[in-house]
Amino acid sequence: MQKLFPVVFCSHGGGPCFWMDWDPPELFHGLRRYFENLPSRLPHRPAAIVVISAHWEENDFTLQSADSPEMIYDYFGFPAHTYNLKYPASGAPELAKRISQSLVEASIRHGIDSKRGFDHGVYVPLLISYPQADIPVIQISLRKDLSPAAHFELGQALKPLRNEGVLIMGSGFSSHNLREIPDRTGASQVFDQWLKQILCHSSPESRRQSLLNWSMAPQARRAHPREEHLMPLLVCAGAAEAESCHQTYSEKLPTWNVQTSCFEFGTADT
Repeated sequence: MQKLFPVVFCSHGGGPCFWMDWDPPELFHGLRRYFENLPSRLPHRPAAIVVISAHWEENDFTLQSADSPEMIYDYFGFPAHTYNLKYPASGAPELAKRISQSLVEASIRHGIDSKRGFDHGVYVPLLISYPQADIPVIQISLRKDLSPAAHFELGQALKPLRNEGVLIMGSGFSSHNLREIPDRTGASQVFDQWLKQILCHSSPESRRQSLLNWSMAPQARRAHPREEHLMPLLVCAGAAEAESCHQTYSEKLPTWNVQTSCFEFGTADT
């Protein structure tokens, strides 16, 4: 029986963080190394990449179907050179059609957008992991109501793509509270410990129930005042369901003091 392709949830950093001069300079070095090493963690080159980004919300889940998605520079106040980043990967309109049919069969309301480009939740990590931009990429929006159950169900509907060597990537942040940087309360560390416990050391049903009720976790609303950066993880968990999960990157960002993690379902714990 062929092993399903892994599922990845990543914390994608702060805006165009990998092309900035920070103080201290090593602020995002660890996260950059994680993305550089990601291809070597996967069993082979993905046939396509499906990204669920925290930076696109619609009333219904929406599939990007552009042949050649343009760039969306959805960050503000950064140096001019960061608005020249390019990620010329092709889209995947035929894959979008097949995903649409799967969502119909799962009774999941959705739309298709032929104009939508790549936002930074897509191209920031992929420029590091797959800089050649030679793998087709499709983006799927969040649903604006941010329902945990709906996002978990979306992941379940996407699961069959893994049989085809498609990488499902949730691009968000394990803790996202811009009002509390640096994190002086330790809320991000407490929430991160909870995430690791329920993702990596709980039964599948306990994992699902805990994620559906994530707001009851310790320091949950301190870590995520609004949960758009957490919802991509719910999609990943739905696509993985009972599979093992590993915390493959975790670091307290220097000076920010924000615990930042990435999780992978179906990869080796190395």
